[in-house]
Order: sequence, then structure tokens, then C-alpha cells
Amino acid sequence: MAPADPNRSFIKDVKRIIIKVGTAVITRNDGRLALGRIGSLCEQVKDLNAQGYEVIMVTSGAVGVGRQRLRYRKLVNSSFADLQKPQNELDGKACAAVGQSGLMALYDMLFTQLDVSSSQLLVTDSDFENSNFRERLRETVESLLELRVIPIFNENDAISTRKAPYEDSSGIFWDNDSLAGLLALELKADLLLLLSDVDGLYSGPPSEASSKIIHTYIKEKHYHEITFGDKSRVGRGGMTAKVQAAVWASTGGVPVVITSGCASQSIVKVLQGEKIGTLFHKNASLWEPSKDASVREMAVSARDCSRRLQNLSSEERKKILLDVADALEANEDLIRSENEADVAVAHEAGYESSLVARLTLKPGKIASLAKSVRTLANMEDPINEILKRTEVADGLVLEKTSCPLGVLLIVFESRPDALVQIASLAIRSGNGLLLKGGKEAMRSNAILHKVITNAIPDNVGEKLIGLVTTRDEIADLLKLDDVIDLVIPGGSNKLVAQIKATTKIPVLGHADGVCHVYIDKSADMDMAKRIVMDAKIDYPAACNAMETLLVHKDLAETPELNDVLATLKTEGVNIYGGPVAHKILGFPKADSLHLEYSSMACTVEFVDDVQSAIDHIHRYGSAHTDCVVTTDDKVAETFLRQVDSAAVVYNASTRFSDGARFGLGAEVGISTGRIHARGPVGVEGLLTTRWLLRGKGQVVNGDKDVAYTHKSLPLQ
Repeated sequence: MAPADPNRSFIKDVKRIIIKVGTAVITRNDGRLALGRIGSLCEQVKDLNAQGYEVIMVTSGAVGVGRQRLRYRKLVNSSFADLQKPQNELDGKACAAVGQSGLMALYDMLFTQLDVSSSQLLVTDSDFENSNFRERLRETVESLLELRVIPIFNENDAISTRKAPYEDSSGIFWDNDSLAGLLALELKADLLLLLSDVDGLYSGPPSEASSKIIHTYIKEKHYHEITFGDKSRVGRGGMTAKVQAAVWASTGGVPVVITSGCASQSIVKVLQGEKIGTLFHKNASLWEPSKDASVREMAVSARDCSRRLQNLSSEERKKILLDVADALEANEDLIRSENEADVAVAHEAGYESSLVARLTLKPGKIASLAKSVRTLANMEDPINEILKRTEVADGLVLEKTSCPLGVLLIVFESRPDALVQIASLAIRSGNGLLLKGGKEAMRSNAILHKVITNAIPDNVGEKLIGLVTTRDEIADLLKLDDVIDLVIPGGSNKLVAQIKATTKIPVLGHADGVCHVYIDKSADMDMAKRIVMDAKIDYPAACNAMETLLVHKDLAETPELNDVLATLKTEGVNIYGGPVAHKILGFPKADSLHLEYSSMACTVEFVDDVQSAIDHIHRYGSAHTDCVVTTDDKVAETFLRQVDSAAVVYNASTRFSDGARFGLGAEVGISTGRIHARGPVGVEGLLTTRWLLRGKGQVVNGDKDVAYTHKSLPLQ
């Protein structure tokens, strides 16, 4: 379901709606009627009629239906000799006369099957010059609507006074789109819906990759920016005619939506306020800039600022980070105050303790964050590093260098400290950044964003880092694959899956942190106890905390294992058993073996040996961080080589799997994917490469005069 559009709140008050169906909607590419599509539209109209909406239809297609019938009749009645002669184009008025009855018969049949009555009203441009006609028309339509009959209008092209009905745009109306606009005003409709064969109005021809849909049309902004493609393949107007009609009707006070009549349930979705198609409204220019514009401008600004950041010297970029660290410490009281307000709201809302733990900035956290920012500032500059030099030919040198990805969109939940780490990494790596944190950390994120961006100098611009505040903006940002280069979601498996399913932008991130510790039969049990306690208790809400404890079966019911489990319980850890451990130890049975508790709870299960432990991890783990505790070197090497996780640990806590602890300075998250970064993602994971070729006038010329050497050169 598309997100609701706050600009469409008026839709809840809509009662009378005019639906204009274009020729391209009711016909297939071969010119024949799209019966299934027409049937679907009629079913939607029937449902609206039953719900109390007053529905009026304006339909095109009569000329197309008539042309198809007359071509067939002409073919049947022609001799072979006749067919060898040049074929004249059929008269449009004759096509309209033949097609009108056929098209209306189809609507009548479909509506009759749905137990709905419909009526045909044929009008011409000249009819509306008569004020008495207009009055009688309004009375007739009111009577039909009162009887729950669907009035179906069509321009009577068969007797049109225009000499060229497909080209002449003079008069009160000039095609069925403008007729629909006129009727919307005459009949005081609450909404006009223009159905097309594309999703709405685009900034350019929809077939071009650079064209983007415009969800709210603002004449002052879009009139000179739009490039129209070809006219309708079968009708007389196309999108240009629809926009003209939409502007006319909306200026007169009737909101208009142009959307696809080929998409499933498009009429119903518009009336549910979903953000589909293009809205025209007389007050659009008075609204805040549409989110389409604002989020694109935010992303473009981040890219522009990132390019200015890249042009700074290494020392200048370093100074920005040092200023950020100083600003964090200088504003600690304000940051803590805003964070405490978020925590209080979270407690009142009854959020889970694990979420509140992630949300809370504990004493000393700001100092720790400032320290990590300074560590990052003092690292070697990652940008423009020469990774490889090759002599391609004499005097032709190729360099492979590091460079920023561009603009990052990072979605994270609960943890305001993540904002600081991510922002500092973006600055160090020269990337623009768009951030969306969880609503529960709204005040914390806002003050941290303000503190950090205030430390960014004017020659770079504070828009280097944008803070996204609503879910609707995320949906719009995920469409900007021409501006945003990488999305890094952190949070629930559902969130990550939703983002991957709704964007063309590459996505890097992990969904679950189901981390294991395997205690081998040869393990030093004192060491094992220390590791297990740290992996579970140090920070239970962390994604690198132990969630499942695997134990060699020979250790079952030994005093040493009992001591480990008893200590876990003493510290307040709720222990659940896998199928085997449940039977042997009597712990409550775990709901699943793939479970991230993110709290003071874990699963215990017994396995036969190290290979069984590896198989269990591959089946139930999340490829995040997994640990083996053993004194057997062979077991250790087997585990290290075979466990296919982003981080594999031998005789140490899983909690070490962290960007700062790995010496990366900070991290934007831990990637469990394989492209392009894996494990804790620091500065290097936010870089890509480019090639610099330095020559002295060489040309290819079919490789006739080039002697390739491809010789490796030392790095400079």
C-alpha cells in the first residue's frame, strides 16, 4: 500500500466524483478493447456507487471501436483487387457514429452484470453555448444520481461542428479530457479523476530513466520544467491535454488526480488518500514545498556539499571532526536533557526495556562519542589514496584511487549515539548523508544533528547532513536512485526487507543479530564462563550480543556447565532450551532457534561436535558474529574457516565485533551481506574507487601505434 499523502486530506469529504477514462486505458496495443481492464474499472465504480459516492463517467474510445468495426467490415466486403489499391483513412465522424453504440452496449452489459444501471449522454461543444441546455443537463444528471444511475458522457464526434475534431482545440471544450474538466465545474464535482496509461505526470517522457513522477503539481514550479512525450497512441490528446484540463478544473476549484487506469484498484486507492498519481489543487502553490521537491533538494544539497567537502585538504576535513567532538562535549548538558525527555516518553509509552536501553545515553557516553570522533579524525586520510599504479604504455600511467560513494541514506532505530558515529564517518569519508532515526529518539536526534551541523563550516555547508523526520520522506527518498548511492538500514528484519523491496538503490545492512557462542568439550571452562557472561550481559540489546549458547554434548550436566548456567540466571538472564537442552536441563522450550532476544534472555542447545555446531549456525544464525571457545587448535581452525559469518571469533567475546573496537574509529552498522562491505562498516566501507589515467597525447587508433606494457609501478 502506498503511503497516505497529507496533501490529500480533503479526499475524505469527497462525495461526487467524475472519472474520465482515456482511449489508451480501454484499448489494448492492437486497438482491440481491453475487456478485463474495463471490467475492473466498472467493478470499482460499482463499489463506489454502493458506498454512496455519486459517480459520473466520461469515456473516450468510440472512434477507436468504430474504426475497428469499419475496418473489419471493409475488409469483408472488399475484393482482392480492391485490397491492392491504396487504402484511404476512414472518416472519423463515421467511426464515431458506429463506435458510440458499441461502446455504450459494452458498458451497459458490464454494469447490468454488476446490478448497476447506467445511461448515455452525448454532447457537443456547441451545446454548452446554450444556458438552457446547461441547466437541463444539470437537472438530468441530478435525477440520475439520485436514482443511483451512472451517467456516462462522451463527446458526440459524429456531429461535431469542428472540421478536424482531432486537431481543432477551439471552443468551450475540445476533447474528452477538457469535457471532463468542464463537467467537473458545471456539475460541482468534489474530485475529477483522469485515468491514463501511465502512473501520473512525469518531469519528462515516462520512458526516460531520468523522468520522475510529480505527486503534487505546482504550476509556478513545474510548468516550465516538464517535457512532454508523444501524444496518446490512440486518443487525440495524451498527457498534454490531461494537464491542460487538470489545470483548468483545479483553478476553478475542483481537485484533480491524474493516475493510471491500468493499475489495480487505482480509483479506490485515490479515494483512500494514497499517494499515487499527480494531484492538481488550486491551493498547491500555497502549501509547503511538496515532499517530492524537498527530499530531492535535500539529497541534491547533500551531494553538492559532499563535493565541496572532498575539495578540502585532509587537515581541513580533520579539523571539522575535531570541532564536532568539541561541540558534543560543550553541549553535553543540553544533549542529555533532550535524551532524558525521549527516555521518559518511552517509559510512559510502555516500550520494551531493550529499546529503552538502546535509547538511553548513559553517563560518560558523550565523552566516549567525542573520543571516537577524535580517533577518527586522527586516522590516515582515506580519500584520494592511490591503491595501485600501472604503466599502461610508455608515458601512459593509470592510477586506481579511493573516493567517496556519494550520498548515503542511513535508517537506524532507537540509538541516538549511532547518529554521531554515522555522521562522523560520513565527514571522514567525504560522503553526503541523509539520516532517519526512530521516532522514539526524535528529540535526541534533533539536538545531535543541530550540534554536529553547526560545527560544519560554511564553505562545505550544513546541508551535508540532512535529518529526515517522517516515514513518508523515506518512501520518497528510496525512489531517488539517481541521487542517492547507498542505503544502509539498521533495525528489524521487517524494516530491512521492506527497504530492499521498495528501492533500486543498492542496500547494505544486516537484519538480525543471532550470534552464537560454541563451548567445545576441550574448552577452558573458566574462560568460557567469562566469555559467555560478557557476550550476554555486557550490553544485551546490542546486535553482537550472544543469543544462543551451543554446548558440546559431553559437557551436559557437568558441574562446570551448571556453574555457567547458574551464573547467567543469577545475573537475571532468562534461559530457554532448544529441543535437546529442553529435555535434558528442563528449561522452557525456545519458540525458535533463530531468535534475537536483544534482552536478558538466551537459548541453550547441545550439539554433537564442532561440525554440528557449524551446521546449526549456518541453519539458524544470521551470519553476523559467532564464537568458539576451545583449547583444541584443530577445532578452532575448523570453526574459523568454515563458519560463514561476517565476523568469526576464537576464545574472545562476540562483543568485540564493533567498528570502534576493531580500530575503524566508528561504524555505520554491521553488514551481513557480501557486497560490497562485510562485518563492521567503517570508513573503508563507505568508499569506492575510480581510475585516473595520465597521458602525453596518446590515442588508440586501432592499437596500431601503442605498445602496451602493463607494468606495475610503486605507489607514490
